[in-house]
Amino acid sequence: IRETSVNVGVKIQYAIREIESANLEYLSGIFGDVQWSNKEKLSDELLNNLIDHFSQYNLSNSSISANILGDAYEYLIKHFADLTNKKAGEFYTPRSVVHLITKIIDPQENESIYDPACGTGGMLIECLEHLKKSNFNPKTLKIYGQESNLTTSAIARINLFLHNAEDFHIIKGDTLRDPGFFETDNLKTFDCVIANPPFSLKDWGSENWSNDPFGRNNGAVPPEKNGDMAWIQHMVKSMKSNGRMAIVVPEGVLFRKGNEEKIRKLLLEKDLLETVIGLGPNIFYGTQLAPCVLVFKKKKEPHKKNKVFFIDASDQIRIGKNQNYLEPEHINKIFMLYYRNEEVENFTKIVLMKDIEKNYYNLSISLYVQKILVNNFRSLKEILSELKITWNESQKYEKKFINLLKKFVS
Repeated sequence: IRETSVNVGVKIQYAIREIESANLEYLSGIFGDVQWSNKEKLSDELLNNLIDHFSQYNLSNSSISANILGDAYEYLIKHFADLTNKKAGEFYTPRSVVHLITKIIDPQENESIYDPACGTGGMLIECLEHLKKSNFNPKTLKIYGQESNLTTSAIARINLFLHNAEDFHIIKGDTLRDPGFFETDNLKTFDCVIANPPFSLKDWGSENWSNDPFGRNNGAVPPEKNGDMAWIQHMVKSMKSNGRMAIVVPEGVLFRKGNEEKIRKLLLEKDLLETVIGLGPNIFYGTQLAPCVLVFKKKKEPHKKNKVFFIDASDQIRIGKNQNYLEPEHINKIFMLYYRNEEVENFTKIVLMKDIEKNYYNLSISLYVQKILVNNFRSLKEILSELKITWNESQKYEKKFINLLKKFVS
């Protein structure tokens, strides 16, 4: 390519197609459909400058670790997300939330992990990093992801490739309409299932859900204009017999009525829901909603059976000008509350299933975690005294104001 001075885009396009052909297992179609030969957008001069710039640096495997390239790529994805803000919510989950979810799910060596709405692959990559930090071998992790957007799914594959993942499978497709991973005639199941699917997705495929061939529609069919519960149903069906799962959803999932209430009822009767974590508002791109994290387990620990653990972490944020942030100290506090599974005033509550049933399977956190107000009440005498002073002051200034008006009128 460096030896080419004209029609550089054509040469680049030929080169990347050859790279894809030589690495079909991981890189087939990974460069997408960029029109490199479009000289109006990508002139020979621009492409030559780009190639010359990167040619200054030795980016071979022998001189640059996969971590550096992978981290640089992640940085660029985040930078793009910061710039696009609202649109970024379609493909990018704040890494603070991803970090919290990964700590909760705690993937282990040789396990399989699945994200049915993987975006750019952030949650899957965080699982690799989690194993590294625990001094385990991340290459033993079996990674699966599906993403409906062609470009985003390609970014996820590049991201995993640059982070030195070995056993990964990312496919492009509509998970709810056309799931991509199977074992014989059934959906493939996994040790860990994680996702931040699109909130309240419209036109998600409800017309086919009542006769879903994969048996995902347990309980009822979610509303046509809201696919939140469909994602939960799909992910529950994708857990192994001892699997665990965490999903980010809007708060409405906790209390909406109709068929969503029927689905909640079934999930609770099967004792699959372990924990409900309420996060602070405005921490996601493109929405000011306060989301929550739901943790499910196929086999709960004995002391957690027939109970649901509620965590109110709504105040665990740093307030920003345009967006709020989960800082490391907030993540650590939320995780320790989850890990200890104990009642802490103002933050957590362990609720028996029979008490949730009395509330008609409503999971609103405020029903169970009561905020205790600090007693700052003053005596009636103090309040009356302040009112008297304020009244006297107001009368004094009112007289001054009337005198000024009289002078002005005269």
